[in-house]
Amino acid sequence: MKFDMTRRLVAEALGTLILVMAVVGSGIMTEKLGGGNQALALLCNTIATGAVLYVIITIFAPVSGAHFNPVVSLAAALRGELDWRSTFAYVVVQIAGGCVGAVLAHLMFGLDLIQLGSTARTGLGQWTGEFIATFGLIATILGCVRFKPEAVATAVALFITSAYWFTASTSFANPAVTIARSLSDTFAGIAPHDAPGFIVAELFGALAGAYLFGWLFAKR
Repeated sequence: MKFDMTRRLVAEALGTLILVMAVVGSGIMTEKLGGGNQALALLCNTIATGAVLYVIITIFAPVSGAHFNPVVSLAAALRGELDWRSTFAYVVVQIAGGCVGAVLAHLMFGLDLIQLGSTARTGLGQWTGEFIATFGLIATILGCVRFKPEAVATAVALFITSAYWFTASTSFANPAVTIARSLSDTFAGIAPHDAPGFIVAELFGALAGAYLFGWLFAKR
């Protein structure tokens, strides 16, 4: 079944909203309950993110493809699977949905709705982490689409869950999520002036992944 563009855009906005709400909300909850234990906070944040990714990809993939991420939409456009006009529309609603998700997380916990992040996340190590996380995310998606489409939700959720812990940046791997998290001065936040470095690394990681794995997994 092919869904019209309005439904596809609503699915992308809702999915990204839910993703960011889970990331930011679980970060706030762990700060409240974790007693300052940063490892426990990251673990709880990881579980919530991986779990919600599985759910939103499963329910929205038949509608919009379940991108929820500008670099995933970019990779689809480069592969000819999404026209550029639709790609631009996807990116706009992903960013908007993510920002609304951050605001709703703040609302649930009685915080100021509009904030600016103050957590410093910068430097070569963190940028490298974002490159690797996004590169691996694109590899995961393309590999599953090529060889086992029904495993996309599981594989993406597992990869991001793992990358939270093996990358120095804790695996944002998503420009829309990065922008939304710059609007939250909580555990999951990032200082706005550090966000561009993350986004550039994510874009380069996505491009490298799209070209390398597009070639590697190509049909004869």
